[in-house]
Amino acid sequence: MTYNMKISRRFRILLAAVTVLVAMPLSLSAQTERHGRKYKPLPETSHIQVMVTKKSNGKPIPNAGVVFVASSKEGKNLGSFEVKSSPEGKAVIDIIPRGSNVRVQVIASGFATFAQDYTVDEPSREIAVEMLSPREQVSAYEKNTGSESERKAGVQEPVRPPPPPQATPASPETAPK
Repeated sequence: MTYNMKISRRFRILLAAVTVLVAMPLSLSAQTERHGRKYKPLPETSHIQVMVTKKSNGKPIPNAGVVFVASSKEGKNLGSFEVKSSPEGKAVIDIIPRGSNVRVQVIASGFATFAQDYTVDEPSREIAVEMLSPREQVSAYEKNTGSESERKAGVQEPVRPPPPPQATPASPETAPK
């Protein structure tokens, strides 16, 4: 090997060592610096349990859809969540932030839909929902008082007037001659 080759080889090794020594503090400082958003802790949440039963006999309703629509006190939508009720009629959710407004809707086959608004300020809340049989809907096209229907719960046929009596054919004795 010639003298020039030895220098260039030593020079390359020295250059590589200097590069590593210069780059190491830069990489260490990059690890301690934080870029991006600041960490924001999650808000405290409430444990909400909804018990869904039949109003007529108090038995639980399994597999009812319980929808939670959460919004902040300022009115910002926080999302909607659906949970199915267990065979015991219980639906539980643990992710609603404390201090938020929650609309609870319960939908079960064969029952009228339930909906009510709640403000959740406590760490745990139990809500009992008694489901009713469906009632006639109040319509804007028919004359009604705008309040609850006067019809009883359950599926009912509409009240129809009795049909007019049918005319009987004339008998030969009463027929005109």
